[in-house]
Amino acid sequence: MSDDGDVPEPDSESTEPDSGPAPRRRSRRRRILFWVAMVTGLALVAGVGAVWLGYQRLNRNITTDTTTETLLGPPSARPTVAPIAYDAENILIIGSDTRAGADSSYGDPDGGARSDTTILLHLSQDRTHAVAVSIPRDAMVHIPSCQLPDGGHTGATFAQFNWAYSYGGTACTIRTVENLTKVRIDHFMVIDFSGFKKMVNAVGGVEVCLAKPVADRDAKLYLPAGRQTVNGTQALGFVRVRETIGDGSDTERMGRQQQFLSSLMQKAESDGVLLNPAKLFPLLDAATSAITVDPGLNTVSKLYSLASSLKSMPADQLVLLTAPREPYVNDHNRDQFQQPQADELFQQIRDDRPIGLTGSARPTPSPTPTSGASTGSDPRSPAFSGRTANQDICSSS
Repeated sequence: MSDDGDVPEPDSESTEPDSGPAPRRRSRRRRILFWVAMVTGLALVAGVGAVWLGYQRLNRNITTDTTTETLLGPPSARPTVAPIAYDAENILIIGSDTRAGADSSYGDPDGGARSDTTILLHLSQDRTHAVAVSIPRDAMVHIPSCQLPDGGHTGATFAQFNWAYSYGGTACTIRTVENLTKVRIDHFMVIDFSGFKKMVNAVGGVEVCLAKPVADRDAKLYLPAGRQTVNGTQALGFVRVRETIGDGSDTERMGRQQQFLSSLMQKAESDGVLLNPAKLFPLLDAATSAITVDPGLNTVSKLYSLASSLKSMPADQLVLLTAPREPYVNDHNRDQFQQPQADELFQQIRDDRPIGLTGSARPTPSPTPTSGASTGSDPRSPAFSGRTANQDICSSS
């Protein structure tokens, strides 16, 4: 410091770093961070938006039938539910063979609609076991009088089961099933042909197994013998054709449909479809486009809630079988329910008891402490011929 106290001037040769560029570098970093944040934010918004739009699309796909519940009449006119089965659910799944619209290529478009496939799906109150029972379409049954949307009524008649759908639609089919089984139907789902094909294609095809080659010109179905993967069009022919596969009976065809359903479920699980959004959305899109349901199942969230309640159920606890049947006494080209086996099966469903299979080592679910009653099989209960959802496609049922 100088004697006069003045501060010396900075040396022109000083080696102190120049602080001038620092603000520019900080500005650049801020701009980079800003654009990264913007891009990330837009990506998140786009992702959420895509999910929301996808959810709305799936909801719009679903067709809601608000008429059937009214046509079924007051609850007092329908079967009662035993206390042990209060939380169980019974869903009637109807495969409609309407030839209208997208399904016009399958048969005569003026031939009306009948329930080509009808399955009673029972889910136990604790969701530890389930059974899917195919109702023979050719079974001769008493079809009750049914109310029609225009206020009229059909007459009670004795006819083959699938005519109930032709006479009075979903409501008449439900009334007929409830009349036959004394099982209260909680929900229903009607599935059409075109949607079925899309579901199969969405999972990349499904495995089937044939003992002999098939060449059916009418069904446009040509398949070799053995294990193979079929696309949607082939799958539809596989589950519908009668004369050229097996013994040509409707009973054999129902067994083939059960075989196919178990294979479809296995494919969706083993191929990671349920855990992969890119694969799951096309499947959900196809499925929701194909169904008509009651108001209790008419949103994705309601269907998800139902499905999530089954996520812990082992595949070997889902039984698929056909209601016991035998040739109709007056016409062996038709069926009738075999007694007392059919009544015993429906009684077990009403009591929410697991269904045993002949020759099966299928384990029995443990009693549920909170239910107040055991869900275990009664050793006196009969066993039925069928298959479980985890059986290999080439194994016999």
